[in-house]
Amino acid sequence: MQEFIQKATVLVEALPYIREFEGKTVVIKYGGSAMEDPAIRRLTAQDVALMKYVGMNPVVVHGGGPGITRMLKRLDIESTFHNGLRVTDDATMEVVEMILAGSINKDIVTLINQAGGTAVGLSGKDGNLLHARKLVSEDGGDIGHVGEIVQVHFKIIQVLCGAGMIPVIAPVATDDKGRTWNVNGDTAAGEIAAALQAEKLVFLTDAPGLLSDLNDPGTLISQVTYAEVKELTRKGVIAGGMIPKIEACHKALDYGVRKAHIIDGRVPHALLIEIFTQMGVGTLVTV
Repeated sequence: MQEFIQKATVLVEALPYIREFEGKTVVIKYGGSAMEDPAIRRLTAQDVALMKYVGMNPVVVHGGGPGITRMLKRLDIESTFHNGLRVTDDATMEVVEMILAGSINKDIVTLINQAGGTAVGLSGKDGNLLHARKLVSEDGGDIGHVGEIVQVHFKIIQVLCGAGMIPVIAPVATDDKGRTWNVNGDTAAGEIAAALQAEKLVFLTDAPGLLSDLNDPGTLISQVTYAEVKELTRKGVIAGGMIPKIEACHKALDYGVRKAHIIDGRVPHALLIEIFTQMGVGTLVTV
């Protein structure tokens, strides 16, 4: 009996959050180890499906760097990076689109559908969702088919959410000439959250959040303002793959997103813990 009482207590604790977020949009950037562990993938899909069932509008934007790297290796295509960005020549772009908009996207869609949701896979090409231009490297180096988003045509997302579906978006974009661009998934999530003026932007990562000591999980920074980001970057606390996440948080918050979170996607049901409990996990980024 005690076990059932505990379950009921959990549901009661979630009630005010369910009421607060009913009808609200939450953009979820899905990446890191949360995508690599099959068990965690299933749990994450369950979280997303449950969010929809309690009245929220989850929108999933995913990455897939490790999968792209593995396929490039199988095809004997060298992976090259410049200032942290994958140099994307013609052959690499074909693989990027195949993996992101193909196998990874459809795997996520299938898992959400198996969990009881109704997910629909998209790339930024569908409905001209993500309109991009060539990204120019800070040092002027040519990084190929890497793009930066200039506009989000978000109507297709609203239509799908309104029809009870869960959009799952691969960050592949296009332009006026029909060219294909590889877009950073974190950046795409921030741009989409900003365009939708989402209630929350949540990054599922392979770290507990922002750590003041990268080697000590006990040094989690539970909340950070963007005014503090420059100093943390100078100290090396924010570096590498965390930089585009923080920049995406900044963009989203500037355009009306209420809260941005960086949480540990390796924790079972991390999304539900963050959204429906008082405790929460990870780092809250505010203006």
